[in-house]
Amino acid sequence: MKPESSNREPAGAAQSLPPQGQPGHRRRWLFGAGGGILLYLAVAYVIMPLAWKRDVRLHAKLFDAPRITHTPSGIPGDPINLALLGTKEQVIRAMTAARWAPADPLTFDSSVRIAVDSVFRRPDTNAPVSTLELFGRKQDLAFEQPIGNSPRQRHHVRFWHWDQLHEGREVWFGAVTLDQRVGLSHTTGQVTHHIGPDLDAERDRLMAGLEQAGVTEKVFWVDGFQELQGRNGGGDPWHTDGRLEVAVLKAALAVTHPAAATRPSPTP
Repeated sequence: MKPESSNREPAGAAQSLPPQGQPGHRRRWLFGAGGGILLYLAVAYVIMPLAWKRDVRLHAKLFDAPRITHTPSGIPGDPINLALLGTKEQVIRAMTAARWAPADPLTFDSSVRIAVDSVFRRPDTNAPVSTLELFGRKQDLAFEQPIGNSPRQRHHVRFWHWDQLHEGREVWFGAVTLDQRVGLSHTTGQVTHHIGPDLDAERDRLMAGLEQAGVTEKVFWVDGFQELQGRNGGGDPWHTDGRLEVAVLKAALAVTHPAAATRPSPTP
């Protein structure tokens, strides 16, 4: 006789799992994804900035590098690499003459706009720039020149007004950099622009544009002004020859409209 076949599973056999598409599985997946997003936001935008503030308080001298801007969290930002001598009106007219567009203030609406424009590669001539602080306050003026059809790449500069005069003229310290791409900050994980490392190329490019626009009386250099290398608030490395380039602006502007300006840095 042949043994009878049985369709029953052996005792203790594991029961089959529910299909992957059931509502319970989807809810667990959504809860997990939502929890991960909340954790990222808490770490990048709350915990890490607070940790940096604590380090700044404990090591004030270490973080108080000369002529370096700081983020609102106290993280060292972009270095100062140029200065303009003149009134606020002269600075605005000079930068406009050299075809730099004023950057919009950083608000919720402008932040959403630059994010959408970056994703869909739409031009935004007046895209906002993030806040950096010098003399205990955010930038007084900011300008930019877009590259291509997206705010992912651009030349941009921030200016801070000094409360002292140089040879009877107002002083505007500037930090000009090249935004190369959008990514996550190496220090906090926040979404940010990553800058190019060659600060001198951006400094010389901006000054050459002002000279070609015919808005400067003279340009001179201050040697040994800046550290030779470092990292900005996003953790991006930068290097420079350490000199501050200073332009004295004309009181009455006879403006010409230059093409994109390039000028090699003079030999120190």
